[in-house]
Amino acid sequence: MEPSGELALAAEFPTPDREQWLDLVRGVLRKSGADFGSLITTTYDGIDVQPLYTKADRAPDAGFPGLVPFTRGGRPQGAVEGWDVRQQHRVADRNAVMADLENGVTSLWLKGLDPTTYDDVLADVYLDLAPVVIDAGADFLQAGRAMLRVWDQRPVPASEVRGNVGADPLGVQARTGQAADFKALTDLLGKAREFPELRVVVVDGLPFHEAGGSDAQELGASLAAGVAYLRHLTETGLSVAEAVRLLEFRYAASADQFLTIAKFRAARRLWARVTEVAGAPSPQLQHAVTSPAMMTRRDPWVNMLRTTLACFGAGLGGADAVTVLPFDAAIGLSDDFSRRIARNTQSLLLEESKLAGVIDPAGGSWYVERLTDDLAHAAWAWFREIEAAGGLTKAFDLVADRIAVTWERRRANLADRSDAITGVSEFPNLAEQPVIRPSAPEEPVVRPSAPDEPVAGLPASEEPGDGQAPQTSPTGGPLNSFSQRGPTISASRPLPRIRYAQDYEALRDAADACPERPRVFLATLGPVAAHTARASFAANLFQAGGIETPDAGPTKTVQDVVERFRASGARVACLCGSEKSYAELAAPVARALREAGAERILLAGKTSEADIDEYVFTGCPALDVLEHTFEALGVQR
Repeated sequence: MEPSGELALAAEFPTPDREQWLDLVRGVLRKSGADFGSLITTTYDGIDVQPLYTKADRAPDAGFPGLVPFTRGGRPQGAVEGWDVRQQHRVADRNAVMADLENGVTSLWLKGLDPTTYDDVLADVYLDLAPVVIDAGADFLQAGRAMLRVWDQRPVPASEVRGNVGADPLGVQARTGQAADFKALTDLLGKAREFPELRVVVVDGLPFHEAGGSDAQELGASLAAGVAYLRHLTETGLSVAEAVRLLEFRYAASADQFLTIAKFRAARRLWARVTEVAGAPSPQLQHAVTSPAMMTRRDPWVNMLRTTLACFGAGLGGADAVTVLPFDAAIGLSDDFSRRIARNTQSLLLEESKLAGVIDPAGGSWYVERLTDDLAHAAWAWFREIEAAGGLTKAFDLVADRIAVTWERRRANLADRSDAITGVSEFPNLAEQPVIRPSAPEEPVVRPSAPDEPVAGLPASEEPGDGQAPQTSPTGGPLNSFSQRGPTISASRPLPRIRYAQDYEALRDAADACPERPRVFLATLGPVAAHTARASFAANLFQAGGIETPDAGPTKTVQDVVERFRASGARVACLCGSEKSYAELAAPVARALREAGAERILLAGKTSEADIDEYVFTGCPALDVLEHTFEALGVQR
């Protein structure tokens, strides 16, 4: 047989197509009573994530790394040189700063430090080798001036100074509701321009993310903030190219690795479109921060897994700098061990997993490319809405309303555990030893609430005009001039700072504060095999609220259950068994438990002929069940 010159793997098998795959999937689903739609998940931006992607799902060409639209990376070489490992510091500790720099950290993020401590904290730091980013909130003018003095007084050539002064008046307004101080930003420009590689503005997407917003909402709002800064900076006399060079964008990286990859790719594409129309096409400098909203205080060790996934996604998505928050960041000030784990997470991904060894490793994936495209269009539509409302400086209340709606949707999914939080709403550990940390410096906190008024809709006119965004995609069409108006700023409603686990952790705190831990007796019916599944489910649910769950074990009679209920000292019971045992025993057991003193009876299932107060099942409103149980037990919150 003559060699063909081709290597045809599995050539003897026919090539399957999508319809054949669908037939097989539907056959399996029919047996379980489900339909194909059950395999499709929808993001908070309304993007359907399919179970399979093929060539038919191909997205528009993403171009090449280092070239417009920069979807595949802001540099031609991608991240093969690695990303900037940036560690956050919230106290003035020179030793901690040096320990980080000596063990893998390549830049510093000084958050909330007293500006008078900068010189001492950075005394041993080679400022030409380690960029410094300042984050002083509303005090950015004073902090920026202090850091500029440090750079100026050190024996470092001005051309070698890198980092960011950290001005973000719109971020301050988002956090506090105070009118954005653009004058303070202008005051920083003079001295800062003496350092040609230094950036001045951080366009921070974290306030929108931490308020419960979606990925597209974070991207669209940060894009609007970036445009507002460009308008202001060009009005001070800077060219568009000079203004663009002064900006750095900060985004949250979540444990959803594919959405995180798509988010950073989409962000570069969106910003490339803005700068291209403005006449100075430029890549976006990106700083990824592992999501503060996803961090938990309970079972904080799981945060190591969350931040690893987030760092993985940000790195593959092409972020220029990454900050991994320590696993105890939601509890208080991080200790040496947790900071070491945070920086080692990045070292392992860079040096051992070699994530930076391939240019745009996610490029070419039909799933990632399509998700990037869908996310970019969703974010662009939201950006257009903000611009149509007059730009971010005038649209903060619109932004707050829209994000509040998303937060309520997310909160509902957290409440019924559709969005599960491992170690908190799922697989809680009541025996865990608490992690104690000193309190961190306070930041402005506003509790979330649902909007009181309907969300504003799209404007009646679809034609771009003064203060209105273009009706176009992120890959084409006009964009309004940056110099058409100066920012008109007034005070606004501050965005809340939330964590996804906060409602469950509040219940755990209340349960822990009780003189005796609240308990719900699991009235297990029949042998172990008959009740284990539902008993495990019920225990998992109640323990998510800090409630102890003693159980009856294997039982045969009603009297077995009642005796063990009395011995447990519980006042609330939950029946757990099979459909067969429910039919035989649920009604008499419920009746006997009430006679024995049970004040409230639940059942693990959806229906029963017995006298039941509430049902627990997959998808039930778990937080409501826990709240009702607390009320029955008299637990004070």
